[in-house]
Amino acid sequence: MSRVFCLVGKSCSGKDTLFSRILERHPQLVPVIPHTTRPMRPGEADGQTYHFVSEAQLRQYEAQGQVIEKRVYHTTQGLWTYFTLRFSLDTDRLLITTLQGARALMDCYGHQAVHIVYLHTDDRTRLLRYIDRESRQEQPDYAEVCRRFLADQSDFSEGRLAQFSNLHTIDTGAEIEECLAQWDALYRLK
Repeated sequence: MSRVFCLVGKSCSGKDTLFSRILERHPQLVPVIPHTTRPMRPGEADGQTYHFVSEAQLRQYEAQGQVIEKRVYHTTQGLWTYFTLRFSLDTDRLLITTLQGARALMDCYGHQAVHIVYLHTDDRTRLLRYIDRESRQEQPDYAEVCRRFLADQSDFSEGRLAQFSNLHTIDTGAEIEECLAQWDALYRLK
């Protein structure tokens, strides 16, 4: 049976880094690239981290019944929607999502097929990474950094994490090779 591996975690917990390194190490995994209506940031390319679409394209996907899950964020720069489209489960898949997205994937593909991997690191490390990342933007938005940092505390509370019996944790405060070793051990489980 093919599996869906959902990388979830707070902002700047290392999701993008681990995602790309896992795909390098396991080319048989097929990435699921989510869609968003937010503007593309400098250095991003359509179809790599996200598929960037218009609100009209989102409505068309919804009308076709293709949207598995979507989230709307009230950011300091306006409303941004992120969503995942249906995909075939003919091979193992890997994606970055939220706990809400993982729940929708379990509802769509079944609890046995969906494996949730929570990437955890301490708040100080995450905040420093986040400020560093934002400072490289053309127009840094530190108010949005604060909003997301605080929202993550609620979104990934112990109570919410405890709702998932199939949750695995990787400590992304460790060196990348240790994180990959933790991933490899999880991936080998059947």
